[in-house]
Amino acid sequence: MFGSLEREFGPAPYQWFVPGRVELLGKHTDYAGGRSLVCAVERGFCLLARARDDSVLTVLDCHSRERVSLTAPGGQATSPPSSAASGWAIYPATVLARVSRDFGITRGLDLALTSDLPAAAGLSSSSAFTVGTFLALAAVNNLQAHPAFPAALPTPLRCADYLGRVENGMPFEGFAGAAGVGTLGGCQDQTAILCSIPGEVGQFCFDPVTFERRIPFPELHVLVVALSGVVAAKTGAAMESYNAAARAVHEIERRWREASGRQDRSLARAAASGPGARGDLARLVADDPVLRPRLEQFLEESAELVPAAAEALHRRDLGRFGTLVDRSQLAAERGLRNQTPETIHLQRSARSLGAVAASAFGAGFGGSVWAMVEANRAERFLEDWKAGYEAAFPARAAEEGGGQADWFVTRPGPAATRIRESHRT
Repeated sequence: MFGSLEREFGPAPYQWFVPGRVELLGKHTDYAGGRSLVCAVERGFCLLARARDDSVLTVLDCHSRERVSLTAPGGQATSPPSSAASGWAIYPATVLARVSRDFGITRGLDLALTSDLPAAAGLSSSSAFTVGTFLALAAVNNLQAHPAFPAALPTPLRCADYLGRVENGMPFEGFAGAAGVGTLGGCQDQTAILCSIPGEVGQFCFDPVTFERRIPFPELHVLVVALSGVVAAKTGAAMESYNAAARAVHEIERRWREASGRQDRSLARAAASGPGARGDLARLVADDPVLRPRLEQFLEESAELVPAAAEALHRRDLGRFGTLVDRSQLAAERGLRNQTPETIHLQRSARSLGAVAASAFGAGFGGSVWAMVEANRAERFLEDWKAGYEAAFPARAAEEGGGQADWFVTRPGPAATRIRESHRT
């Protein structure tokens, strides 16, 4: 993609590949301080950047031909910025405003991008976009030389934590909060995008983000990803549905602080604060039909399923791994209530077709489902999975009817990578 992008945009000294991610397990756990099991995918954004002499950030989507121009707060523009071309402009605008305030931006840039990562499909296209914007701004402005940068963001893990808070608007270390993009998420996506290793799955704990272990992905297996065609955009009513799960966690945390007198920074820390803490939390929400299943889902997913599934994967006990992933899917359906008939069908049908494991992932309310299958039968599996979905949900799958369902095969891929001149393709 870089060759065609450079022909479109012209020479550019700054080039990155920024991947999407698959969440194997860890449904809505990160903002509660829980665990996730994640990997990058082999699809993502290709970005080219050139420095400017003013404080304007221009972004060109070379696929849609949409362009937006933004000026850093307090910066000077040599040409008037245009209005936002579409809703995606909130992502670079949020990064530009926060990074300008926290570290200072003296140079703008022209940024061009193209992507084979489906938008609004649960693969973290929006977080990949914000990460890519940050990497470009940091490089052009040599932010590593800023006095506050080495202490605040010395590692990719800390950068992931910071960028998660850029998106959700929360404070980070000595930096105050600011307007985010509107979602109340954590930093799972940014962690997978910045900290993945090809061929491996990473287990992380959050708030603050902490590396726990890596597990080699089975060499003879791949992930087949099905896009349901149900758009999972975190805007409008969909954003409110997504945020409801986060607000439920915040309400449980509020009740805990009030009842216990403690100031634990996350639900995970509250649950681990003493031998009776989980029981105390359960009693606080026992009569609430929303908070009780939300607490149960979080505790099962974070404290039990993620570490047990990671160990099963490490031991190559794929039968147990599949059973644990099934439990995660059911917990999401009952506790998060964020699954649709399409994602439920895709998960069940993948298992009936012989997938080692399968689960919906991401924010929910649409999006995608992953299935782990043997590499030598992935193509046949994909065709059978696709045919079954087309029969069950023809409107979602039919291209002539505007359906957006799609399928692709991947293995765990690399983290965001600066591309050298000699490595362009």
